[in-house]
Amino acid sequence: MNYTIIFNFAGNLLKFLSLVMVVPLLVAVYYGESLLPFGITIAITGILGIILSRVYRVEGEWKVKEGLAIVVFAWITAAIFGSIPFMLEGVSVINSIFETMSGFTSTGATVLVDIEAYSKSLLFWRSMTQWIGGMGIIVLFIAILPKLGVAGRQLFRAEAPGPMEDKLKPRIRSTAKTLWSVYFVISSLEVVALLLAGLSLYDAVTHTFSTMGCGGFSPYGEGIAAFNSPLVESIITLFMFAAGANFALYYRTIFSDRSSLIKDEEFRTYSLILISLTLVLSVVLWQDAYQNIFESFRYAIFQVVSISTATGFATVDFNMWSDSAKFVLLAAMFVGGTAGSAAGGVKVVRSLLFVKLSFRELFRLLHPKSVRPIKFNGKAVPENVIMSVVSFLGLYILLSFFTASVLALQGVDIVSSLTASFATIGNIGPGFNIVGPYANFDVIPFLGKVMLIGNMLFGRLELLTVFVLFLPEFWEE
Repeated sequence: MNYTIIFNFAGNLLKFLSLVMVVPLLVAVYYGESLLPFGITIAITGILGIILSRVYRVEGEWKVKEGLAIVVFAWITAAIFGSIPFMLEGVSVINSIFETMSGFTSTGATVLVDIEAYSKSLLFWRSMTQWIGGMGIIVLFIAILPKLGVAGRQLFRAEAPGPMEDKLKPRIRSTAKTLWSVYFVISSLEVVALLLAGLSLYDAVTHTFSTMGCGGFSPYGEGIAAFNSPLVESIITLFMFAAGANFALYYRTIFSDRSSLIKDEEFRTYSLILISLTLVLSVVLWQDAYQNIFESFRYAIFQVVSISTATGFATVDFNMWSDSAKFVLLAAMFVGGTAGSAAGGVKVVRSLLFVKLSFRELFRLLHPKSVRPIKFNGKAVPENVIMSVVSFLGLYILLSFFTASVLALQGVDIVSSLTASFATIGNIGPGFNIVGPYANFDVIPFLGKVMLIGNMLFGRLELLTVFVLFLPEFWEE
């Protein structure tokens, strides 16, 4: 393991973070708030970044091990140093790291009790972390740092959401720049739409950050419900749906094949799942909670899209809904969005491939000697990809129940334990009961918070990238 490469990358990342934090610093200037939280943080991260990048100069080529280690430690570094402004505003160390990890991983689980008591600049940074993390810290870094070259492909593959790499351009840096360009354009469209809907520029930008990053942070304790606007809800629902789809498909639809979205098997399944769950939940709510079918549909579509894409916004306290309604949301929580998107969860493509694998195994019981490849978008899927899907799902379930067990042993009720575990591994945000949409994770014991911070990191980096670091062989020369 070449630790020089890791420290050099950490130094460059810290310099980048110090530059990014200038934006919330300007927000503090505009609103006449104290400049110390971000001024001190910028100084610390910038100076340390310069020292690390100069002391540890990169020599030699990167290996796969270095690439995997860099990705994991880059996210941990971002969460720790990005949490300093929270600490300087009086938030405890564990809660600050929890909030920032939740932001960068686009989870949206919060430990802040009185959100509106914090400065606008801090809440702006809180939402901004989700926008940066939604497309990926490393993907952004690859897009702006030409030195990475071939090594950038290792980093891209380690961070990219989904079992298969989706390359748009021959050079990985060009692919990263293209993905971020699409992400930026769609984000800009949402800002304009929310401004036209009557939101202030601050509200439009912060909620766009959280929507496009599939994060769910809001500068208001009531979240989207604070606006009480069906128009705002409709706009955010549309852009949550867009953020939950593969951004590479948007590029192909515009520049190469206009039928790319319709032809893509995962996107069709993703759309069908959201439509089906919305219709089912609308009927359930109409029977159990609301007399008006249109009101039922309004709440159903927003909550289903929000939970399915792992955004985590809420316009109603679904803790008060019936168990039938909660079960629909639980199903949405597990499946998640598509690969190559900002969404969390298991991902639709993995669910699809697992179902196809199950049917193939049933077919093999009748025809043991048959050779029947699993196809996706008309092409045979390599067996190593199928095995990675099975491994992912197995580890996903094991980690979920292990975390839930630890929480339950600390006195957290079983529903809260299970849903907190699923919500953090899937980078979704709210769960049920004490971690519901208008509740908060501050009630979780210290050890539980540490576990959930780890869950958010595992979930955002698709489990295997982090789990491999626990193998003794990984650290051997």
